[in-house]
Amino acid sequence: MLEIGLVGKPNTGKTTFFNAATLANAPVAGYPFTTIDANIGVTYIRSECPCVEFKVRCNPQNSTCINGVRFVPVRIIDVAGLVEGAHLGRGLGNRFLDNLRTAAALIHVIDASGSTDAEGKPCPPGTHDPLQDVWFPEVEIALWLRGLLAKDWVKFARRAKYEELDLVKAIAERLSGLGIKEKHVARALKEAGVDRSNPDKWSDDDLLRFAVELRKVSKPIIIAANKADLPEAEPNIERLRQRGYIVIPTCSEAELLLRRASEKGLIRYEPGDGDFVILKPEALTEAQLRALELTRKLLRKWGSTGVQQVIDKAIYELLELIVVYPVEDENKLTDKKGNVLPDAFLVPRGTRARDLAYMIHTELGDSFIYAIDARTKMRVGEDYVLKDRDVIRIVAAKGR
Repeated sequence: MLEIGLVGKPNTGKTTFFNAATLANAPVAGYPFTTIDANIGVTYIRSECPCVEFKVRCNPQNSTCINGVRFVPVRIIDVAGLVEGAHLGRGLGNRFLDNLRTAAALIHVIDASGSTDAEGKPCPPGTHDPLQDVWFPEVEIALWLRGLLAKDWVKFARRAKYEELDLVKAIAERLSGLGIKEKHVARALKEAGVDRSNPDKWSDDDLLRFAVELRKVSKPIIIAANKADLPEAEPNIERLRQRGYIVIPTCSEAELLLRRASEKGLIRYEPGDGDFVILKPEALTEAQLRALELTRKLLRKWGSTGVQQVIDKAIYELLELIVVYPVEDENKLTDKKGNVLPDAFLVPRGTRARDLAYMIHTELGDSFIYAIDARTKMRVGEDYVLKDRDVIRIVAAKGR
């Protein structure tokens, strides 16, 4: 399952974000390093389910459909709070960085209200500049990657050069445990402008420049500007956007309130909605009703609590993934057991029909003949590039 990581300094609302996104009960407190061991859970990204368009009742097996919205599962990991110097082991740095090995994208939760200092300790809202917090996860992860690359680098680089190894493939194999692929290495080498023909001559600056670019492409970052309900947050959110970051205003506490109230049947609310309906006002105290009304004002201001939007943007924009729906019967839209639109697959944009066959099963890819687009009922070849929300049948040779 695809994995995204939650990063940030201590006490920014990272674990509240995690709890809201997963309805877990990870410990939360107003002091640094509440999270010691990583919290791992499952959250979901949203896709418009084809069941509405095809006017069928779907029966999802690997995901969930609610009112025509397909929620596709993604693993999310909330790691220990990051502080400057983590790559040297400061704070819980070594454990933090190791927990991010398999994360494909990172959500950096910052306190946009400026109510926590550089170490994650509470301070009056507006007294700390959140822009000072943005850069250091990028730097710490890049320095961590450089440290991993630097181990025996000269020996590795000389071997790659004199044995005429494919440098892209060799580096990707060396870092395969970090989820780094050949496409990441190739792009980072190009962007860093290093001498690919003489890697043994790289300086420390060359290695760092390459590590910086490798972080950008292999572990891209989106910013969750948390505590957006506080008035001090709004100008900071605008300043962050002016710096070129992808920034989503969030209020994790509001999302957690709404999801738990919905789980108890007190309100009607789906993740990402811009409003909610109170179903049982008589079951709510005056304090709870006031809290819900304050939350509604937040929704009107920002359009949502931002939690679901951050997750969706991380998958669709940072990672450039799409959702496709493989079926075994293009007319009934079923698998062999009769389940309608049973599975939703997250695949990279640009994935071709035969690539999808291999993702489902190696033998299916090996024996691929053609695919059928369930919307047009037309045959498509192995090089057909899948589109978001395609419903597709793979036809393969039997007995192979």
